[in-house]
Amino acid sequence: MTLVLSLVLALIPLLGVVWIAIYGSLTTVDGLFMSLILLAMSGILVLNALLELKNRLHPSASGSAGAARSGGGIVPGLIQRGRVASVQFFEAHVGQPNKSIVMLESAPNASHMVVVEGDVRNALPVGQKVEMTLRKEGGSNVLVNVNYA
Repeated sequence: MTLVLSLVLALIPLLGVVWIAIYGSLTTVDGLFMSLILLAMSGILVLNALLELKNRLHPSASGSAGAARSGGGIVPGLIQRGRVASVQFFEAHVGQPNKSIVMLESAPNASHMVVVEGDVRNALPVGQKVEMTLRKEGGSNVLVNVNYA
């Protein structure tokens, strides 16, 4: 429906350009700028129709929306599990990303540290068992998802 609507709406500005050319005002400044505006509108609508056609022909090539539509999921990144022992937040200098240091206890005497970009104190309450999904972005871990046990 969007494809047909975009193509129909792309024809209307082209008819305006034809009308301007027939009545001879194409050589005036007003006619020239009106023609350029109408051609730009038509071009945008044709581009929209082409992108919609591409999404219909190749749904997996459209990124995560196409993967979700076709039944595929996003491949999870690094998964960390354990009970949150502590979360410390550190503000960085201007232009640098802030960091949070999360201590996870996976066994009574075993704990490990995870450095995460941003402030995750509200997402990871101390004492709660969690499963964190992280992804690497620019050399830092970014929190993607948290599941509470």
